[in-house]
Amino acid sequence: MGPRLFPFGVDPIRPEPTTPLTIILDGVPVAGVAGQSVAGVILAGGTLGFRRTSVHGTPRGVFCGIGICYDCLVEVNGRRDVRACQRRATEGDVVTTQHDALPPGGAAA
Repeated sequence: MGPRLFPFGVDPIRPEPTTPLTIILDGVPVAGVAGQSVAGVILAGGTLGFRRTSVHGTPRGVFCGIGICYDCLVEVNGRRDVRACQRRATEGDVVTTQHDALPPGGAAA
């Protein structure tokens, strides 16, 4: 597990051992624990950018954390536009970061 987890004997909120899980992010296994959101697993694994903007290609990740801003959109198990902060991670989830180029004639860069 990553350095962002308290050892289970020290964590006053969750004093019992956690159940590990693994998701696949862009082909790379990332470890997490049961109960974390997809965004939580990705962040704990050290990745900050989940998608890129259409106009400039700048990275975006968790901004609001409550599903309002859409900055953490990813593809999960083939389903696009999933808000990573709102979906609980499950063992074996296949997560792909998103980048949608503007269609021809889209907004100016």
